[in-house]
Amino acid sequence: MAGPRSLLHITKPEIDFEPVAGEHEQRSYDKAVENFKAWQEKGWLVRDPKPCYYVYAQTMGSRTQYGIVLCAHTDDYAGGIIKKHELTRKDKEDDRMIHVRIQSANIEPVFFAYRDNAEMASIVEKKVREKSEYRFKDENGFGHELWVIDDDASISRISELFSTSVDAFYVADGHHRTAAAARVGAERKAANPKHTGEEEYNWFMAVCFPESQLRIIDYNRVVKDLGGLSEEEFLKALEEDFEVAVSSKPRCGRPAKPVSPTGLHNFSMYLGNKWYSLSAREGRFDDNDPIAVLDVTVLSNLVLDKILGIKDLRTDKRIDFVGGIRGLGELQRRVDSGEMKVAFALYPVSMRQLINIADSGKIMPPKTTWFEPKLRSGLAIHTLD
Repeated sequence: MAGPRSLLHITKPEIDFEPVAGEHEQRSYDKAVENFKAWQEKGWLVRDPKPCYYVYAQTMGSRTQYGIVLCAHTDDYAGGIIKKHELTRKDKEDDRMIHVRIQSANIEPVFFAYRDNAEMASIVEKKVREKSEYRFKDENGFGHELWVIDDDASISRISELFSTSVDAFYVADGHHRTAAAARVGAERKAANPKHTGEEEYNWFMAVCFPESQLRIIDYNRVVKDLGGLSEEEFLKALEEDFEVAVSSKPRCGRPAKPVSPTGLHNFSMYLGNKWYSLSAREGRFDDNDPIAVLDVTVLSNLVLDKILGIKDLRTDKRIDFVGGIRGLGELQRRVDSGEMKVAFALYPVSMRQLINIADSGKIMPPKTTWFEPKLRSGLAIHTLD
């Protein structure tokens, strides 16, 4: 049950109804507007006296990443300065658009990356030596901390650096929110005969992290069946394109210990109570192509499509995806339960690969990247009026 100050009352207002309403019902959208207004009236949300930047730190284990909360311009998305690496679905864009439109606000930030900038890092490093505005741990034990940058000199210099020294933003997570924000901006531009490009609706909220601080977590696959093949026939078919070896098996009544991929083009597979190492043979991939080099592509081409007949990852019901944050034990559990027949663990994509693909204008296959920790909504909100 969400507490009275949970942002879910604004982002998921259907929970305020008994029984829970449909998330796309008009009464849910109306309730979101009502709750957002009420929070402001109660002083739970307070507007800063002037535009500020914020430093948002996230800690997972021993690693902390420091992002800057800012507003990006919708023209930069239309002009390709904000670069994407995934396709979006119109129905999801439409839903995000409704939330932005009815609230006239960006309540959930998008997650951007940018190439490292030494002076920006120095400004952030100096700021985080000060006492933060908010500091807490979430339900997963991940740390979150926020500082307000409100001195004019720092604000001016950060704005200048982003205008002159940072040549692009890369959408790490939040492609649908980014596309929806751009569409709302275009919609309001078309309705305003006095449009200048400086109106607040031209901007949307993002948290931008330097490339070197981000780590992409593996995004793994589980499949319901072997496409009519026996385990022996499937293993034999794999040997055409992979060097196949058992890497872990049950011992002394204990289940096999999960084994992670050792590097690019090496996969871990769980089948029949055993973990296998699959190493793609030479000539089965193209390291000079930013898409072909990805292990999601190698697996899709050589196993999912070629052997198992899974051609469309977006629509085929035989395949499911498991974020690496849940661990390899989750892959093993889903196979051992009989829900799935085989699982594949992939070596994670690097930030450099993501940037190369975005720069090339190409699109990653579905379910390629997983980022943790997730951004927490509500620490900062940008209104469009």
